[in-house]
Amino acid sequence: MNNNRIKYIALLCLFLAGFPFPASAGGHSEAAGTEEKVDIASMIMDHLMDSYEWHIATAGETHVSIPLPVIVYSETGGLNVFMSSKFHHGHEAYNGFYIAAGGDYKGKIVEKNVAGEEVRPWDFSITKNTLSLIFSCIILVITVLSVAGWYRKNNKDGQHKAPKGFVGFVEMFIMSVVDDVIKPCIGRNYRKFTPYLLTAFFFIFINNLMGLIPVFPGGANVTGNIAITFVLAIFTLFAVNLFGTKEYWKEIFNPHTPGWLKPLMIPIEMLGMFTKPFALMIRLFANILAGHSVILGLMSLIFVTATLGTVLFSSMSFVSVLMTMFMNVLELLVAYIQAYVFTMMSAVFIGLAQVEPHHSSAEKH
Repeated sequence: MNNNRIKYIALLCLFLAGFPFPASAGGHSEAAGTEEKVDIASMIMDHLMDSYEWHIATAGETHVSIPLPVIVYSETGGLNVFMSSKFHHGHEAYNGFYIAAGGDYKGKIVEKNVAGEEVRPWDFSITKNTLSLIFSCIILVITVLSVAGWYRKNNKDGQHKAPKGFVGFVEMFIMSVVDDVIKPCIGRNYRKFTPYLLTAFFFIFINNLMGLIPVFPGGANVTGNIAITFVLAIFTLFAVNLFGTKEYWKEIFNPHTPGWLKPLMIPIEMLGMFTKPFALMIRLFANILAGHSVILGLMSLIFVTATLGTVLFSSMSFVSVLMTMFMNVLELLVAYIQAYVFTMMSAVFIGLAQVEPHHSSAEKH
C-alpha cells in the first residue's frame, strides 16, 4: 500500500511538472523576448523597506494600494499634510516634495534647497510600518483588556475559575513566560519588571505574526526594521541600568579584580552596558529580516525560471510553492522563538543588575 502511494505521488509530481502553463509564462511566446527582466533584488528590498503607501497588488500597469497620510515640515514650505497618492506611486512631485529614487535618501521624501541639493524635511508621516504598529498595539491592548476583564468578572470572592478558549490560550503564554523566564532570571524582584517583559514579548510576537500575513493589514516588516528593535533595546537598557542595585554599579566601577587589572576591567564593564542591548537589537532585527528575505527569495524562483521553458518553469514553481509554505510554517515557530529569546535575554540582563552584596558563610551563620 505504501509503495502504491509513493507511485501515485510521483506520478502527480510528474503531471504537475509537465502541466502546460501559459506560453507567456513559459517563455516561448514572441513577446517573451521583449519583456523586461524582473529585478529580484529590488523587488525583495521594496517589500522589506518601509513605504508611504500600503501596496496590495499589481495587475498589469494598475497598482492597487492604500494611500497613507504624509506629514512633513520644511523651513521653506512650512507644514504640509496630504495623502501619498499625490506622488502617484513615487513618479511625481507634489508641492516641491518627492520620493527620492536613489542616493542616501532613497525611498524617503525629499525636497530641493536653494542650492539645488536634495534635503530631508521633518517627516512625521504615517508610513506602512507606523500603521502596522498602530494595528498591533490595538490588538495588544484588546487582548490584555479582554483577558483582564475575564479575570475581573470570573474570579471574585476568592473563587478562581479556570479559563478556557482564548483566555486560556493567552494565559498559557503568560504563565510560561513568567514561570519559566522572568522568575528564574530576575529573582525576588521579578514583579517590578513583569509588566514590561510581558509587553515586550506580546508586542514582538504579534508583530512577527502580522509580518507573515501576506495581505492587508499584515505583511509589514516591523520587527525586521532596525529602528523598532533599537527602541526595544533602549527600553531594556533603561530597565537594566535605572533599577540596578548598588552592588551592580560597584561591580562595574570597582570590580573584584587585582588593582593592576582594574584600569582594564572598568572600560570593559562599561562597554558591556551597551553591548548587551546592542546584541538584542541586532539579533531580533537580523533573524526577522532573514526570514522575510528567504521567503521572498523562494517566491522569486517563479519569476527567475519564467523564461527557461515550460517544464523547468512549472517544476520550479511547484518546488517554490512547497518551500515557501514550509518556510511560512517554520516562521510561525520563529515568531514565537524570537519573542521568547528577546524576553529571556532582557530578563537575564535585568537579573544580573539585581545582584545583592556577597556575604561570607560566617556572616550567614
